[in-house]
Amino acid sequence: MGTANKIPGVSGGIIALAAGFYEELIYSFSRLDIKALKLLFTEGFSALYKRINGHFLVLLFGGVALSFFSASLILDYFLNRTPKLVLGTFLGMIVASVFYIWKDLSKYSYREYLSNCIGMLLGLCLLWVNPGVENDHWLFVFFCGMVSIVGMTLPGLSGSLLLLILGNYTLLLVDSVNALFYTLTDVLGGNGWGMEDPERRRLLGVLLFFTLGSGAGLVFFSKVLEIVLRHYKNITISTLVGFIIGSLGAVWPWTGETTQANEGLWKIATTPHKIFYFPNLGDTTTLNVVFFILLGAGIVIVLEHYGKQQTT
Repeated sequence: MGTANKIPGVSGGIIALAAGFYEELIYSFSRLDIKALKLLFTEGFSALYKRINGHFLVLLFGGVALSFFSASLILDYFLNRTPKLVLGTFLGMIVASVFYIWKDLSKYSYREYLSNCIGMLLGLCLLWVNPGVENDHWLFVFFCGMVSIVGMTLPGLSGSLLLLILGNYTLLLVDSVNALFYTLTDVLGGNGWGMEDPERRRLLGVLLFFTLGSGAGLVFFSKVLEIVLRHYKNITISTLVGFIIGSLGAVWPWTGETTQANEGLWKIATTPHKIFYFPNLGDTTTLNVVFFILLGAGIVIVLEHYGKQQTT
């Protein structure tokens, strides 16, 4: 789930759903509330641990933390060297995920299709927002933390995709996480905290507010999710599917700045910030990107197949 949450277009909730522990996940998250805090002071830690399904959460967050750091270093390496291949993999994962989520809806009526169209329009509107603008103000970072946790609790909505659209994906899920990793490495290696580096201090502060926002979002959204999915599951999922489809431009590998000419390319969309186009399919780089799109889709197909085996 930690790795999935870092990939735009893939939500950790999908992994939980495929692996068969999604209901237990939401149940455990929803019990992280004021009642749990009161229980800690009145009856002690053991009572709190039992109420929040502590054994499950410890294993879950332990795995998430481990994969989160490892995935961060890997993504940082490839995003700096082969960004188109990374985006191609993301694109393939998104398309395959949307297909399976839509296919699993229990019914189709005008409400589901209308919700899908509304979500798609909202996603398309986001193409007009420049996703490249990074903002490290603590209030905005706190808000990003609340948004990012959605991908852990709601199958189909990727928190990292929203961070990519908001412009803070690299800052929050790559740079700040790597800063914490290098700080811990320095401490364990006896080299101090490395706080003399102002950039590292900035990134660790960003990570702190991002973590606080994630915690607040986890408590809030898990409560809301129980109510929404209980009464409006199909409408909610169909809206989210439309939103993800409409915002595919955030991970489209072939884009160019509007200030640069893209002669001989088939333009498919133009926003105030970017030109989206289809490249020459005879180009070797393009064929490599297509291969990674298929690879990304294949990963989701394998996960879906595994999930079906677990539930039968």
